[in-house]
Amino acid sequence: MSLPDLPSALARALDARGYNELTPVQTSVIQPEAEGRDLLVSAQTGSGKTVAYGLALAGDLLNDAGAMPPPGKPLALVIAPTRELALQVQRELEWLYAAAGARVASCVGGMDPRREQRALAAGVHIVVGTPGRLRDHLERGNLQTSNLKAVVLDEADEMLDLGFREELEALLDAAPAERRTLLFSATLPRPIVTMAAQYQRDALRITTVTQTKGHGDIDYRAVRIAPSDAEHAVVNLLRYFDPGAAIVFCSTRESVRRLHANLVERGFSVVALSGELTQNERTHALQALRDRRARVCVATDVAARGIDIPDLELVIHAELPTGAESLQHRSGRTGRAGKKGISAILVTHPRRRRAEALMRTANINATWMAPPSADDIRARDQERLIEQLRPTEEAAEEDLVIARALLESAEAEQVIAALVRGRRAAMPAPEDLVDNEPEPQAGFNARPAARAGFENTAWFKIDIGRNKNAEARWLLPMICRRGHLTKSDIGAIRVFDRETRFEIVREAVDRFTAAIAKVEDDEVHIEPLNEPDLPPARDRGPRKPAGPRKANFSAPREEAAGESAELPRRPAFRPRTDRQPEQARPAPAFKPRADRAPREDRAPRDDRPRDDRPRDDRPRTAPSGPKPVTSKKQTGKFGGPKPSGKPGFGKPGPKGGKKSNGKSRWED
Repeated sequence: MSLPDLPSALARALDARGYNELTPVQTSVIQPEAEGRDLLVSAQTGSGKTVAYGLALAGDLLNDAGAMPPPGKPLALVIAPTRELALQVQRELEWLYAAAGARVASCVGGMDPRREQRALAAGVHIVVGTPGRLRDHLERGNLQTSNLKAVVLDEADEMLDLGFREELEALLDAAPAERRTLLFSATLPRPIVTMAAQYQRDALRITTVTQTKGHGDIDYRAVRIAPSDAEHAVVNLLRYFDPGAAIVFCSTRESVRRLHANLVERGFSVVALSGELTQNERTHALQALRDRRARVCVATDVAARGIDIPDLELVIHAELPTGAESLQHRSGRTGRAGKKGISAILVTHPRRRRAEALMRTANINATWMAPPSADDIRARDQERLIEQLRPTEEAAEEDLVIARALLESAEAEQVIAALVRGRRAAMPAPEDLVDNEPEPQAGFNARPAARAGFENTAWFKIDIGRNKNAEARWLLPMICRRGHLTKSDIGAIRVFDRETRFEIVREAVDRFTAAIAKVEDDEVHIEPLNEPDLPPARDRGPRKPAGPRKANFSAPREEAAGESAELPRRPAFRPRTDRQPEQARPAPAFKPRADRAPREDRAPRDDRPRDDRPRDDRPRTAPSGPKPVTSKKQTGKFGGPKPSGKPGFGKPGPKGGKKSNGKSRWED
């Protein structure tokens, strides 16, 4: 679509930037039905959302003459999840509204807050910032929201994922109720829809994302790799595609540091981008990518969210993203503004099912491929060198002087070979990778093919047995992971007292041997067995012949009736008639013994009732002499001695009758 009837200031800015037509999302936000209304926009990454809401704000910011009013309290507020995205939005809005005389200020973390305070006090038209810094200026009274006509939430889903819900609600509640609220995001999950229903009025929903397929300008590749070859695969992909700019995504800061150090060691011009960097370091890293002083960026998901690197041709997912939305946002760094790009997803053997589920959820139809080998990279290097060294234009005289001097001292073939050798020396060396398993099945629930047989196998042993609680159910995945095998490659697993022996198919022996040679583990050792002497699982000896069944007297009578004749029956109870019951004998009467006289030395029995009071409750007489010195532990709360065997009057001990020293609280 050609440029519509836009304000003259914006039309001139777009024409100066080379805009011949608008993208679908930019066209949708300036339609008559969208004018003055709240918008809930879902568009794919790289579709020009920043310029889209810049055009949508024109009706609220420009006066009748197509220019900005005098600067004062901000008229529009744009909230972005990261510092890089906020600064990028500021630059976009500055060139878009430059001819209209707009003043755009940024408020992001890592910058001098006093400078931002002075910029807000001097008067602005548009404020762009991150949620935390904007809320800080709001609470300090630096950000005045009484004149706001529109609030824009860019990458709203990411801000909710990062935990900025409280900050967003505080900023939206502080804005006037009659403002416009514009929500822009690549995806619209349920939390975004819920927030839109709470803070928007009669919102117009605009969706330019296709639900049946992924980004049309991105070529998705699923690369099968071994778990230990992730970093080598990244090196080979960068060498094979040779992009002008590339970004490699990792899940953690530690992974970013490790991969960045390895790429620098191999000779790549690479920068790192993670949350632990200062704002100055992050700005220098992005500027190095834009200036082509660096060609590779290793970053985490959050740090690279929303950044726009010109001519980014390759995105590598060194580690699988956490979800389908993260996969789309990562891949959306390439294929922007109508340009083509490649998104390579590294898939290890154990994570293959997870990768297929992610791609199916994101409606991505990826092409499965093996990682480029060293021979493939050398062949591509040869093609590129021939293309680069082929003369395409007339040489300058000073270049011809050097060429003639070289030809006088050496043959032409040697001169060109030296030139090629110099070009190759500047290229990082490709890596040798382990052979991979066959291409995965097409369906997610597809099962591996049935084993044809294990007639030709090889045996190996691992020094883990019953002494370490070895079981085949957890040894099998460990063997697959270390040896880059699948379950269909492994046969019998025999667990012994101090070792375990297992067999694999002969076709996978070389691959398995090469894989375990690269694993350095002092606790587990795997060795091949040439002629294994494998005893049977358990030698129980010949089985004894079955004898007659024993009687089961607890079984019901009707079941016993149907048993074999060999089963003895319990005889029925019959009372004996030849024995008469004995007569009950009467108990003898009690008679005192007359042969024992009372002892004269024994005191007569006292028939008075006994005093049953406890001994410790009887009154005590104070001992004569000096008062004994007692410790705190031997005295009660009020200074008196503790009675023996009873609790004191002080504070009771912990629950359960135990003191902190492990003794019972009654043992003092």
